[in-house]
Amino acid sequence: MPQDDMLEHSLKAQSLLLPSAASRRPLTDFFTRALSAFQSSSDAAQKFQVICTAPSHASTSAAAEALGKSYPQQPPAPISPTKRPHTLIVLDSSFNPPTLAHLRMATSAVEDIIKRKGKGEIDGVRLLLLLAVVNADKAPKPAAFDQRLAMMWAFARDVQRALREDEDERPDVLASGPGPKPQLNNQEAEQKQGLDIAVDISLTAKPFFHEKSRAMAESEFYKPPPPEQKEGGKEDTMEQVILAGYDTLIRIFNPKYYGPPPTSVTQVATQIRHVHDPSKKGTPMQQALDLFFSRAKLRVTMRTDDEWGGKAEQMAYLESLLSEEGLQKIGGSKGWKDRIEMVERLTEERDSTEGCQ
Repeated sequence: MPQDDMLEHSLKAQSLLLPSAASRRPLTDFFTRALSAFQSSSDAAQKFQVICTAPSHASTSAAAEALGKSYPQQPPAPISPTKRPHTLIVLDSSFNPPTLAHLRMATSAVEDIIKRKGKGEIDGVRLLLLLAVVNADKAPKPAAFDQRLAMMWAFARDVQRALREDEDERPDVLASGPGPKPQLNNQEAEQKQGLDIAVDISLTAKPFFHEKSRAMAESEFYKPPPPEQKEGGKEDTMEQVILAGYDTLIRIFNPKYYGPPPTSVTQVATQIRHVHDPSKKGTPMQQALDLFFSRAKLRVTMRTDDEWGGKAEQMAYLESLLSEEGLQKIGGSKGWKDRIEMVERLTEERDSTEGCQ
């Protein structure tokens, strides 16, 4: 997508969420209030919060059938799963604006997981769009966050619609942007409900992926009462699948983010980094990422362009990084190798990764 078109989409996405200006205002106000409440909270638990859920098509259809009439459009609200998901797919959504590349990152991840686990496991898969209000590299821009949340809401609907459609029927533009909106009749929608999932929209004040991962794992939102138990009395687990671009992979394994604490007041004020605890075993990076990889996998999408090189170059980098010598050099652990998957990009369009670690 050309840069000018991306900018135009950024400006239009929020205005196209609902059909009329009168109905758009409550939605805009909702995200503004949710953002303000999150940022003003002093509660440690508010480092991560699901603020609303785009419900699955099946759940809204069931509600409409129960009412015996057209299901009225409901205001955004968080809808906790009735049971703990076995897979939480996470897309860091600091993009501005979302592009087709982001759409395909999300849909391909869902489709691949369902292919492996079977369609009967679809209820155990959840997609989470995560917006960080604190960034590891750049100063935050609070004025834009409510607009980004609005785009995330539209993007969630785009993902859901795309998953209900056959791949060859998918549009070349996001429905949250300008252009005609493809429609499915009831019979077609019913046939495609095998890839029909809820999408959560959330906020976090954590800048690093390992911190975000821990906050998500500890969130009560994904632990519906009573706690589900496996044989032996252990609580059911939820694996996270973190979606990232190749450039984000490089940042995740950059030792500068995991070094010793800043040595001066100036460094503390200007630099955000993981704080190494000398009392714990392992290198600074191991302290940060060992637990992360125990509960999460990285699904990395290649960025084959002039800036990042071609497929062979990126695969070579990953192989070198995950070799015994490469991991030793950065202070990593050999067990991480099996927790990283590299996939080819499905589009040549440029995507934005602004806001990722």
